[in-house]
Amino acid sequence: MNRWLAAVPRAVVMQPTTQCLPMDCAYCYLPLREKKHLMTVEVARAVAASVNGWAADDPAFEVVWHGGEPLAAGREHLAALMAPFEGVKHSVQTNAALVDDAWCGFLLEHDVAVGVSIDGPADMNTRRVTLAGRPGFHVAMRGIDRLRRHGIPFSAIAVVSDLDPANAARFYEFFAELGVTTLGVNVEEEEGVNLSVRAVDTARAADFWAALADAWRADPVVRLRELQRVLNFAGAVLQGEGTAPLPASAPWDPLPTVAYDGGVVMLSPELAGFTDDRFGDFTTGNVLRLGLDVLVTEAEERTPWISEFWKGVDACRAACPSFAFCGGAHPANRYFEHGGRMDGTRTRYCTTAKIALLEGVTRHLRTHAR
Repeated sequence: MNRWLAAVPRAVVMQPTTQCLPMDCAYCYLPLREKKHLMTVEVARAVAASVNGWAADDPAFEVVWHGGEPLAAGREHLAALMAPFEGVKHSVQTNAALVDDAWCGFLLEHDVAVGVSIDGPADMNTRRVTLAGRPGFHVAMRGIDRLRRHGIPFSAIAVVSDLDPANAARFYEFFAELGVTTLGVNVEEEEGVNLSVRAVDTARAADFWAALADAWRADPVVRLRELQRVLNFAGAVLQGEGTAPLPASAPWDPLPTVAYDGGVVMLSPELAGFTDDRFGDFTTGNVLRLGLDVLVTEAEERTPWISEFWKGVDACRAACPSFAFCGGAHPANRYFEHGGRMDGTRTRYCTTAKIALLEGVTRHLRTHAR
């Protein structure tokens, strides 16, 4: 019996390849991004055996192809990996560098939703470089131009390393002009092989989020993921639904991530590919040996680190006034920032991307409510 995990996920993350061509971003956490490990069709079939049943009950069920760079798997192989799935919504998160006319035809033919990884204008993309050490901005923009030429809508995820409020408006305007449907802002995190993260300045981070909300209000053409999270939370609070301790009011989505070799990591895709003396490879099991539905249902019994993680969530609930919004620091952030422990509390990520976010957007809302 699961304690806090939902019995059925809303999405599954699939790693078709570990390789990330042609990028070598300075902040990347992936340990195997220079190696071309490919997911086998047998792994995809094993996952689909469970996913197709879930999708039959949930027409919004999503299969997210996320690497590495998923397009590095090649069109023929990616099509073979997608083929066993029925009734799902496919999406791909890409650096856009490999996007050409043939890939655009593939994305349209297979009705694949597209998310692009780009960090704003060229001067904000200095940590996104190619394997040759050259700036990656123009490489990504060529692919984005192809998407636009073919009329393919796309969302964007941007990693922000410096939460400078002076850059917030220009940052937002870039994505508004690009025509993205949704923008997700990921604050650079200390995790995996990325250990060079800037020191936290909570006040500055809150100023950034307030300025970003101001920019959105001036031209609300892009759905801003982080702003929407705060607005949804505020609405729940006003309706008396947002103050119950999480995740008791809403079970955690297990969000199974299936690595190229079939290993399944719950809750935190960022842990895939790593090993630990206490927790092993962080996997709950392998879909080539046991069904994904069984792995999800029995995840808490089969995964030693999850029970330690719940202790950390309990500690956050007891100590953090922002817990009802945040729900507790994420597993990978806890692990990498707290010396291999899952039961620590506050992390750089929750400070800048949750607590400061709530403070900054709340300040923006109060200003414009007058």
